[in-house]
Amino acid sequence: MNNNPGRLKTDRRRTGGRRAALALAAMLALSACTTTDTYFIVPDTGGSEQTVEALTRNDPNAAMGAREHPRILETYGGQYRDPQVEKLVARIAGALTAVSENPQQTYRITILNSPSINAFALPGGYLYVTRGLLALANDASEIAAVLSHEMAHVTANHGIERQRREEAEAISNEVIAEVLPDTPAVEQIAARGKMRLAAFSRQQELEADAIGIRMLAEAGYDPTAAARFLRSMAAFAQYESAGAEDASLDFLSSHPNTPRRVQLADEQAALYANVGAKEVGRDYFLNGINGLLYGSNADEGYIRDRNFYHPKLEIAFEVPPGFSMTDKANAVVATGPNDVAIRFDGVKAKGRRDLQDYIQSGWVTGLVPGSVETTSVNGMPAATARAVAGDWSFDVTVIHDGNEIYRLLTAAPRGSGYLEDIASTVRSSFHKMSPQELAGLKPLRIRIVKVQPGDTMASLAEKMMGTSRKLALFRVLNALGPGATLSAGQDVKIVSQ
Repeated sequence: MNNNPGRLKTDRRRTGGRRAALALAAMLALSACTTTDTYFIVPDTGGSEQTVEALTRNDPNAAMGAREHPRILETYGGQYRDPQVEKLVARIAGALTAVSENPQQTYRITILNSPSINAFALPGGYLYVTRGLLALANDASEIAAVLSHEMAHVTANHGIERQRREEAEAISNEVIAEVLPDTPAVEQIAARGKMRLAAFSRQQELEADAIGIRMLAEAGYDPTAAARFLRSMAAFAQYESAGAEDASLDFLSSHPNTPRRVQLADEQAALYANVGAKEVGRDYFLNGINGLLYGSNADEGYIRDRNFYHPKLEIAFEVPPGFSMTDKANAVVATGPNDVAIRFDGVKAKGRRDLQDYIQSGWVTGLVPGSVETTSVNGMPAATARAVAGDWSFDVTVIHDGNEIYRLLTAAPRGSGYLEDIASTVRSSFHKMSPQELAGLKPLRIRIVKVQPGDTMASLAEKMMGTSRKLALFRVLNALGPGATLSAGQDVKIVSQ
């Protein structure tokens, strides 16, 4: 939770629950909560300040990257520190620098402590890759494809060019708004400006693809890895398709992944079919990510099937059968049958004691007058209320514990009759964790296991933890499409403690 638990996703069969989740977000008048180091891919014996100075001295664009770097760390949960994983990424990236468009460019790579699937670059050689993306990849050439793509953005100065275009569009829109105030033409011109920027971004992505695939081939990596990993990312996006309302931290939200783009990547790779050796690097890559943290960390809380545990805050609750839960940046959201959704988040109490006053302080849209009541939840002071907005009815429960106020919000179609029972069930399950619960709770990690004779996808998937769709996630993490089979002795990824 960063004091922010995260946001729920479901499969396509629960699209109604997703609408309820969106309704829950809309009824909040206020946001839920408010809430370094990196390393070079070349050997560096100095401290972090010396490396920043060296980077700034060699590249005038580095000031922009340095300015944005702290914000990136805050947004993506800080840096993920693991010497084994850092060495792996450095090994892959090091081979790419010698064949880049600018071999003199120094890169500063940060592995972000986020389960999202993302990688991006800032001017000045600041590259970022999330641990979630590393967990999805299946060999070194796929990570090389991601890094070479981002390096191409840096050497082509895409970040600088995009900023210039955005500034030009902003100035143009401001001038037009002054000349043509309060006319429909202003909105139409602004919309065309956004379309121009979108087209420019797509052009940059395709250019970075072409440069990156060339770098892959010249560095000795498999050039087909770019298209292969695009397919894996698309499969993962489909697996979590109902979570698209929070795509802001996802690679595919900023890197368009159309079938045409994959086709172009395949065509580009074919140009290098006869260029020397093509290293895949599966074995050393899987060894390198064995033990990689997967999903949420202790600061955000853990989801285990229908249960949410937050070991640092020592709280837990359970959602009813049929509900599916996940977490992102600022809330936990569960969606289930009959268009019902549940959202959990927390805010600092800041000396607040009267929970009735807190509910009525303006953060709930559509609060029903006179519905606020005080109660207790497993020994903790609490208050409940009802709200109505559009086609939805809401149960609002706030619970005070120490310096925190926790919020359980349930949404159901107006007049459906499901709201009261589900809200009451979740509310009654909310409790302080016992020492036994805390002792048995560990983070999930990527584990590499060897396929034994008689193993099947289903039997190996049963070892997975943290998801109710074990086989689907097992297939996605191991890039096992329709018709794929396993062989004895093959290494595969599972998720377990």
